[in-house]
Amino acid sequence: MTEAPAQILIVEDSETQALQLRYLLEEQGWEVTHAPTSESALESLNRYLPALIIADYHLPGIRGDELCRRVRMNVDTRAIPILMLTMEEGHGSEPAGLDSGADDYVSKSVAPEILLLRVRALLRTSGTRASALAHPDSHFHRARILAIDDSPTYLELLAQSLSGEGYEVTKAASGKEGLARIAGNSFDCVLVDLVMPEIDGIEVCRRINESAGHSIAVIMLTARETKEDMTRGLEAGADDFVGKSGDMTVLKARIRALLRRKFFQEENRRIREELLRNELDAAEARAAQELTMAKAVLVGELERKNKELEAFSYSVSHDLRAPLRSIDGFSNALLEDYGHQVDAKAQHYLHRIRAAAQRMGELIDDLLQLSRVGRAELQPGPVDVSQLAQVVNKELQQASPDRQVQLVIPDGVMANADRRLLQVVLENLFGNAWKFTKNVAEAVIEFGVGEDAGVPVYYIRDNGAGFDMAYAGKLFAPFQRLHSESKFPGTGIGLATVYRIVDRHGGRIWAEGTVGKGATFYWTLSPPNGPKDSI
Repeated sequence: MTEAPAQILIVEDSETQALQLRYLLEEQGWEVTHAPTSESALESLNRYLPALIIADYHLPGIRGDELCRRVRMNVDTRAIPILMLTMEEGHGSEPAGLDSGADDYVSKSVAPEILLLRVRALLRTSGTRASALAHPDSHFHRARILAIDDSPTYLELLAQSLSGEGYEVTKAASGKEGLARIAGNSFDCVLVDLVMPEIDGIEVCRRINESAGHSIAVIMLTARETKEDMTRGLEAGADDFVGKSGDMTVLKARIRALLRRKFFQEENRRIREELLRNELDAAEARAAQELTMAKAVLVGELERKNKELEAFSYSVSHDLRAPLRSIDGFSNALLEDYGHQVDAKAQHYLHRIRAAAQRMGELIDDLLQLSRVGRAELQPGPVDVSQLAQVVNKELQQASPDRQVQLVIPDGVMANADRRLLQVVLENLFGNAWKFTKNVAEAVIEFGVGEDAGVPVYYIRDNGAGFDMAYAGKLFAPFQRLHSESKFPGTGIGLATVYRIVDRHGGRIWAEGTVGKGATFYWTLSPPNGPKDSI
């Protein structure tokens, strides 16, 4: 995308001077507007904001220095750099123009090349036109200045004169020393002598410009103000070019003008950053509010769904159980009362009806349990897992009194969990271990706890049927079975229930197994960095 040409406003009462300036500037690709008086210039500024104002000092009506003051007092125009023109230098007009708010000052008789260099320097550092909240002059008394000159006498003169203005002045006797000080400190302005041994002012200026960009204002000092020297200095990145003199009036005025622009730009940048932060904070606040509203909607929807699920669960529990009990009960009555009147095939059919009804009842029970563990409010606390494991296995032993199983359950294994839900976990995992070791002559079921990254890892190991690790990913999905129901009956809901309970505790569960050699189920009850907020 092509950058739009800079717009320059010329305030000049001489039509001839204005026309010459227009041709010179338009040849460089800049857009030029002309105002013959300060009054017309101020009127133009109400319509558009140029990138630069070039104003004659001696204007009819409102003079150039007063125009500068008015531009600087307006929050919309105060960021625009101003280049002041006069018929001749001296007579106190240069310091007066700079003190009134101009950024640079040149004679109308200056060479066109030098004028263009001044214009480019101002456009290069013009910055944004954002308005400031505080006047930058309040920073001047704290400005830090580095003076670099190989003349001890002139260096001391600079230090004394500028220190008297309230600046903090640091001295450097050579270009090398000056660059070293810049590398280790923060300066607002650098005064550097053009002619110095080893590293001259041009090289110092170039290195400053490469490393610090335009964050440091640079004024080149020289005993000779030739066009060639000024061109080299300004092209190297200097912001101004001032002749050496025992009279510091002009130098002080130019320093004030440069620092005014520098601090103004910093203030604008600070305001932009503050506005951006405010916009980001406002956006975050809006996003947080929208998220809160969305959460409220989702919570309401979730509560509605939970109520629907509870109603469904109630329906399943009562409306489906009752017919199943009737089917099982009447089938059993037929067998008991009329079994002798039917043949063996009919009796087989009745037994199958009873088995199917009973299996359906078990499936309903397991589904209801899976639903409840997902909705039940957690009530965590210390649980003696060893004692709970003993209780669960005692019930399993009573249900299978003919089984001989070697149980390994160490004492003192504790956990921070919901006791009711943890018991469901142990009932399912130990129940699986008992079921899949029923064909093993010497069944061994072991419970224990280890540690991983500071988190307790509980496990239940058996030496039963095991499973193929290729299908391990299906273990915890509802209705997924790795063994035929004829060999190992079940609904395929137990491990899905265990997975949901462990997940609600912020933990994870996984399994390892080998066909014919048993399986081990591992689980944790909290994430590596600690329990969830609900625990």
